Amino acid sequence: MSEALVTLPFAPRAHQRAAHSLLLTVRFLVLVWHRRAGKTVFAIVELILAGLRFKQKRGRFGYVAPLLKQAKLVAWTYLKDFTRVIPGCTYNETELEVVLPNGASIRLYGADNPDAMRGGYFDGVVMDEVADMKPMVWGEIVRPMLADRSGWAIFIGTPKGINLFSQLYYAALEGLEGWAADLKRANETDALSEQEIADMRATMSPSQQAQELDCDFAAAVENTLLPLPAVLDSQKRHAPEDLFSGAAKILGVDVARYGDDRTVLFPRQGRMAFQPKTFRQLSLMETVGQVAMSIEKWKPDAVFVDQTGLGAGVVDRLRELGHEVQGVDFGSRALRPTPRLKNRRAEMWWTMAEWVKDGGCLPRVAGLAEELTAPTYRVDSNQVIQLESKDDMKARGLPSPDIADALALTFAAPVTKSASLGLGAAVLMTARTDFDPYEEH
Repeated sequence: MSEALVTLPFAPRAHQRAAHSLLLTVRFLVLVWHRRAGKTVFAIVELILAGLRFKQKRGRFGYVAPLLKQAKLVAWTYLKDFTRVIPGCTYNETELEVVLPNGASIRLYGADNPDAMRGGYFDGVVMDEVADMKPMVWGEIVRPMLADRSGWAIFIGTPKGINLFSQLYYAALEGLEGWAADLKRANETDALSEQEIADMRATMSPSQQAQELDCDFAAAVENTLLPLPAVLDSQKRHAPEDLFSGAAKILGVDVARYGDDRTVLFPRQGRMAFQPKTFRQLSLMETVGQVAMSIEKWKPDAVFVDQTGLGAGVVDRLRELGHEVQGVDFGSRALRPTPRLKNRRAEMWWTMAEWVKDGGCLPRVAGLAEELTAPTYRVDSNQVIQLESKDDMKARGLPSPDIADALALTFAAPVTKSASLGLGAAVLMTARTDFDPYEEH
């Protein structure tokens, strides 16, 4: 078949040209562009260009929106309009599919019916408004479909708090191989005039402006315990050794309960939190072995273990081996009198948040920023602060914050290093329910 020159009815803007060039150098591209920046049009054109250039047989490309009806409303007209100038295209209105003259197909899907994608493959895919999709759509369905033929993916949208979209964006920023990210605020493109931007800001709330125009991932989550900027600032800090070397060493251990949860060992000393260790699918004895090795190597002054579920067995076995560890029940009564906190987990997270804002230094760990900023809190009718549970987070499509919970465990109780013992021992100030560990003694 002879090749013909085709000109698509599309004039790309500067930021779209730059994104096109960037896509030629990476396999996965995350585009965080302001509202009305031309994300969907850009994505549809990229699918068409990739389909036309495709040389293998049966090229298969997809566009995925949160809802199938949304995909049809937003993208179907664009797809038909841009391909009508290409001789030999065929259209299936029922399947929302265009077949290009070389046999490559572009089909629209909805993340609300992910099973419609199962069993196939993608040579390239666009995921639009990723923030509104459950993480399993990417991790369990779309990503495996790209494996057969080393397909590529573009993720587009505007921020809506901490979710799959923010996780992918920060993973790309952290230098994940084959990934790149681009963020464009309203004043960084020519998609909207200055007057239009001013008119929009005049009628939008500060949170809406930050989310829709300034691409701020933290803007949409007003009741988060830890704001994203505070976490990112903490990850940029590094405390000189003389500022933490005299502080007690504390190890937090969050034990995996089931499924995709991870067992995490997180060491902290004073203002410095170090790189955690994460494990999946460990047996109880394997978990005990990992904790025991960390204790023997690092010699922490205190070890706090989440003793919910399997954690109780880990605590018992470590004590049998002669290790002094403290079991922590996340649902037990908080120790500090103010503010009024629902349980021990809320208390640990509250104290951890204070530490972060007060100069704590966090390591750069993939997913940690998202985990720390993901849980929301609410104040009940009795003015008691309640932190969102792991199960509630999973219900809205977020992974269990295992790494963050492990760090929070290092704040289970104040720990004072006992220099007189000289053996890494510590005094744990948590003995009586009427004892206030936050007062000076």
